[in-house]
Amino acid sequence: MHAGRLTRNPFRLVICLAIGLLLAGCAGSKPVGKFTGSVYTVKRGDTLYRISRMTGTSVKNLASMNGISPPYTIAVGQRLRVKGAAKTAASKTPSRTAKVTPSSAVPTSSWPPVGQRCWRWPTNGKVILGYSTSEGGNKGIDIAGSRGQPIYAAGAGKVVYVGNQLRGYGNLIMIKHNEDYITAYAHNETMLVNNGQSVKAGQKIATMGSSDAASVRLHFQLRYRATAIDPLRYLPPQGSAPKC
Repeated sequence: MHAGRLTRNPFRLVICLAIGLLLAGCAGSKPVGKFTGSVYTVKRGDTLYRISRMTGTSVKNLASMNGISPPYTIAVGQRLRVKGAAKTAASKTPSRTAKVTPSSAVPTSSWPPVGQRCWRWPTNGKVILGYSTSEGGNKGIDIAGSRGQPIYAAGAGKVVYVGNQLRGYGNLIMIKHNEDYITAYAHNETMLVNNGQSVKAGQKIATMGSSDAASVRLHFQLRYRATAIDPLRYLPPQGSAPKC
């Protein structure tokens, strides 16, 4: 499902893919039902990952059978084959589909070294939910705080998404820092930046809230080449300035 209108820029596919992965992480936090038919009709809030879990068909096979290419966009009402042979390519030259590796399958040894880039805490507070590499686990950290508490950019970059179209994340901001890094800030009360805006490290970008969350908190993600990595591994001790 298309996740709202993004800014038009050369990195659109990268951002769409990152949003798709965010949705995959979110889908794992809620119970997923079962489906036994051979054709599934897409409903509001569905992602290819969620449908994969519900039908028992791998994301790779779903994409292949239905001719879906990255960033794996699906639409409400779309009918998807969930069983049977893969769709045959119309041309003689087979199309090549990029493989998306879920975060849980990416070894930490492939993560960037600590200190490669400086990061700041996006806000102060107790970490009430940590990062998990398990399938469907939390792909960031949740920091508790008070309503209206400032949220800051963890690093300098360009805002590539401001909106609330992603189910489970409420008011969400995404910042692209370079070709490798994206940070995400969810459940905001108010958002103080716009799509395409350049921000400095430590700049106030939002206030903390509980949009699409059970309590007031910030859900913060750090993504390296579209893979969610543990922010606590790269952030300095809380209350301290980066040393790198």
